Amino acid sequence: MTTTPYPTLPRSTASSARPAPQPARPAPSARRLAGRYRYDRGADTWTWSPEMSVLLNLAPNGAHPCTELLVRSLHQGDRPRALDAIAGACATGAPFALRVRLGSRGGGERPAVLVGEPVLDAAGAVDALEGVLVEVPPEPRPPASPAGSADAGADRVTALETEVSQLRTAMSSRAAIEQAKGILMLITSCGEQVAFDLLAHISSNSHRKVRDVAVAIVESAAGHAGLPEDIQALVRDVCPPRPHH
Repeated sequence: MTTTPYPTLPRSTASSARPAPQPARPAPSARRLAGRYRYDRGADTWTWSPEMSVLLNLAPNGAHPCTELLVRSLHQGDRPRALDAIAGACATGAPFALRVRLGSRGGGERPAVLVGEPVLDAAGAVDALEGVLVEVPPEPRPPASPAGSADAGADRVTALETEVSQLRTAMSSRAAIEQAKGILMLITSCGEQVAFDLLAHISSNSHRKVRDVAVAIVESAAGHAGLPEDIQALVRDVCPPRPHH
């Protein structure tokens, strides 16, 4: 049996040289857990994701989602504000973003942001409330002077406000698209996927974003604004008027 020799490693010319120190890797940012929810006004029912149950310290298959469970999981001092925001959004259609505190099993508090975006029907009435609950865990900070700590805190607040603004924009876009899909489904008697394909077709041929097309259709259906001529022509092409008998 022939023995296979091990490969020979070349000797370094600098036998006593030490490897160059590697730059320190940045600490990974803290993971932010987010849960989604939806409140349907007509049915007076709540639904939310499994992540929402985790954030609220609820068993995944425990009690049925409801207003009481959501509010009761918040810090006592935040409950009136949350109730007022939810009621106001359902009554006036005003979106909200609240900084709240969640309880923990260890008795501590966890900062979070509760975001709500009303979903309007074709008449402009609030049909549902959709939103997210985002936990904001503490992020590791390097040692710094008091002034540096204050600057870091201000930067974190600014970053959080930007993130909340982005969440609200994304949710507003989704709500407008869902409303526009419903309008197209109504006037064309098509399914949900076909309605979205129609929105995408109009968006591509009008050189507008899908969200902008959806907003234009919703505002036109609600009588708040006229439909732009290019979108109107494309809608007429894909949704020709029905003949009168």
